[in-house]
Amino acid sequence: MEFLGLTLMGGGSRAWVDVPERSKSAFMELKRRKVHRYVIFKIDDRREEVVVEKTGAPGESYDDFTASLPADDCRYAVYDLDFVSDDNCRKSKIFFISWSPDDSRIRAKTIYAVSRNQFRHELDGVHFEIQATDPDDMNLEVLRGRANRT
Repeated sequence: MEFLGLTLMGGGSRAWVDVPERSKSAFMELKRRKVHRYVIFKIDDRREEVVVEKTGAPGESYDDFTASLPADDCRYAVYDLDFVSDDNCRKSKIFFISWSPDDSRIRAKTIYAVSRNQFRHELDGVHFEIQATDPDDMNLEVLRGRANRT
């Protein structure tokens, strides 16, 4: 069954988008080798797959990351947050961010919402998940607060 250009599997319970090996590899490079500070993914409507749109170098800031997200379109992203915990230990936590700004098209919001869980579960090793429609939903203090609760 087709739904907004995506094939629904399992009796219409979820949309299935392909996650190519290069997209999984970009995440693994962030997770294991610390090659990237962040990876931004988008759904390629024509190929019905999640592709890497941009990677951020290890030295890039959180502001660089948020500036890379479009103000009017949806994206998925993973961000590797390095921080000092409340008990003064250096730690790193990986966040999965589902970015769906208010100004994005309804079709895009639907496609990203329907395929989010399937894609998220392809990324083994994510510590936290954030769904954001506004930059305030995912500001750096929100991430630090979540990370420090562990």
